[in-house]
Amino acid sequence: MGTMTITINDRKVSAQAGQTILEAARAAGIDIPTLCHHPALAPAGACRVCLVEVAGQRTLQPACTFPAADRMEIQTESPKVVAARRFVLELIFSERNHFCMTCPMSGDCELQSLGYRYGLDHFIYPTYRERFPVDASPAYHLLDHNRCVLCRRCVRACAELVGNHTLDLRQRGALTMLCADMDVPLADSSCVGCGTCVDVCPTGALIGKHSAFMARPAELERIATTCSQCSLGCGLSVVMHRGRAVRLESLWEAAVNQGLLCRRGRFEALEDSRRRVLDPWLGGNGERRAVSWETALAAAAERLKQSDPRRLGLMTTTRVTNEAIRLMKRIFIAALHAAQRGVVGGVCHRFPSAEGGRLIDLPGCDAILVAGADPSTDHPVAAFMIKRAVDRGARLITAGKRAAELSAFAGLHVGPRELEVAVDALGAAARPMVVYGSDLERHDIRTLQRLAGRARFLALHPGVNTLTATALGASGPLDPAGCDTLFIISGEENGTMDALASTVAPRTFVIVQASYESPLTERADLVLPMAGWLERSGTLTNTEGVLVRAHAALPPSGRSRPDWDILGRLAETLGMEAGAGPPAAGPPAHRPF
Repeated sequence: MGTMTITINDRKVSAQAGQTILEAARAAGIDIPTLCHHPALAPAGACRVCLVEVAGQRTLQPACTFPAADRMEIQTESPKVVAARRFVLELIFSERNHFCMTCPMSGDCELQSLGYRYGLDHFIYPTYRERFPVDASPAYHLLDHNRCVLCRRCVRACAELVGNHTLDLRQRGALTMLCADMDVPLADSSCVGCGTCVDVCPTGALIGKHSAFMARPAELERIATTCSQCSLGCGLSVVMHRGRAVRLESLWEAAVNQGLLCRRGRFEALEDSRRRVLDPWLGGNGERRAVSWETALAAAAERLKQSDPRRLGLMTTTRVTNEAIRLMKRIFIAALHAAQRGVVGGVCHRFPSAEGGRLIDLPGCDAILVAGADPSTDHPVAAFMIKRAVDRGARLITAGKRAAELSAFAGLHVGPRELEVAVDALGAAARPMVVYGSDLERHDIRTLQRLAGRARFLALHPGVNTLTATALGASGPLDPAGCDTLFIISGEENGTMDALASTVAPRTFVIVQASYESPLTERADLVLPMAGWLERSGTLTNTEGVLVRAHAALPPSGRSRPDWDILGRLAETLGMEAGAGPPAAGPPAHRPF
C-alpha cells in the first residue's frame, strides 16, 4: 500500500492509498464529526455531517466516502463547512421529537453532542408536530421512532454484520420510517434479538429496556472481558455503575468476534433470576447449616482422603477457567486417582490432519458445510458469520438429522448418512470450510476426513471450556450410582446437570460446587458457593483453541469464591501445593476468605 501526503487544515499528514479523507484524518488525530458513520460498517455518506471542503471541488464532499489523493488540500472547519453542518443538524432536529431532557441517551447521544458542538440552542424549524410510535414488543430492547434520525446504521448492521436483513426503511421523504420485515412489530419479525442495532444507534431510537435511565454517562466505567455463554469466547464490554453491571456492550476490537454478540451474550447473561448460593452449606437431606469456609474445606478434604479411588467420582461443567481445570487434574487425577470422571455435554471429534478454521474467516469463504451442528441455536455469532458469507455469494450446505435454522439459507440440505453428497457438492471451491458439532456419527467422520487438507475445519464444541477439560483428562466414564463420594462442579449450569441428583445412591457423599441453587444443591451433603462468570478472572480456551482472558467486573456475591480459588484452597487443605493458580496478568493469588 503506497503512502501519500495530504494537507488537512494547513497541516501536512501522511495517508495510505485507498483511505478515505475521514480515515486519513482520524489516523492523524484530526476529528471530523459524523452521524451515520460507524467504523464496523461500510461508509454510506447519508447524513452529510462529515462534509469537508476539498480544494478544486465545486461542492463540499462527504469525508467518509471521498477517497484521499496525493497532495489533496482539505479544510474540515471552514466557515462554509460549519454553516453546512449547522444547516444539516437543524434539519435533522426538526424531523422528529428530539427533546433531550426526557431521553435515556441524554449525555451519551451523538446528535445531542453535535448540537452542543455547533451551538444549536434553539429550533429553527417547527418541530414536535407529530407523535411517532414506540415499538416495545421485543423482550430486551425497544424502538422509539421519535428519536430516529434515519441514519440507517441499524439497517446496515443488521445486514452487513448479522446477515439477518430484518430492518429497512419504508416510504419516502418526510414519511420515511424504519421498519422490520414487511412492517410488523419487532417481536413478530425475523429479528434474532442480538441487539447489534442497539449498540450502533447514535441516538435514543434503539435502547436496551433494562439499562435505560440507569446512570449518567460520566458515571459509567467499562471493563473488557470474555463471554462465558458458549465456547466461542466472544469479547465484550461490561458497563458498570457503582459496582453494578448495567449492560453488556460490543467490544469492536475483540479478535474472536469483532464486536458481534448474540441475544444470550448481550441480554440474557444479566437476566438470570435463579437464587444464588451465598454460603458454604454442610448437611444433607434438607437439613443443612451454613458453615465457615475452613470447616467446609476441611470436611471436603477429609471425605476425599478416605475415598476409595475406584469409587471416587468427579463431574464437572465446562463453564470454568483453565486454572480451575488444571487444579482439578492436580487434585482428582494426579493425587487422588479418581477412576470416575465426567464432563457435561459432548465433545467434537478432532481432525488432526486438517487445518483449523477461525470464526472471522467464515465471511471470506466461498463454500461452507455445516454438519452435526445447529449454530443458530448453540453458537449464534457463528451463524451470523455464515450468513454474511452467503450474502457475499458463498454456497452453504447443511447436513444433519434435522434441518437447522441455517438450512433456510442453504442451497442444499442432506439428511443422515448422505454426507457424501454434501462433500461432493463442495466441488472445486477455492476457500471451503467445514463447520461441525458433536452430533457427527462415526460414518460422517470418515466421510469428512476426505476434505482434510482441502478445507479448513471449525469445531463448535458444546459447553464453554470443553477443549481444556478434554485435553487435561477430565472426561471419561462415570457411573454416579457406583460412587461413594462424588464431587460435582455445576457452576452456572442451568438444568443440564440436575438429572444427576436422582441417579446418585443415597449412601453417596455428594459435594457440589455451584453458583445457583438446584436439585443438585438440595441433594448435596456439602455445598461450596462459586462465583459467577462476571465475578472471576482467569483464562479460557475457546473452540478455535485460542487462549482468551476473562476479567472480573464484579466482586463475588456473598461468600462465594472463584472456581480456581476454591480448588486451590482445597488442594492446600489436602496438603498439596496449589501450584496451578491463575496467571500473573489475571486474578491475584488466593485471597483470605
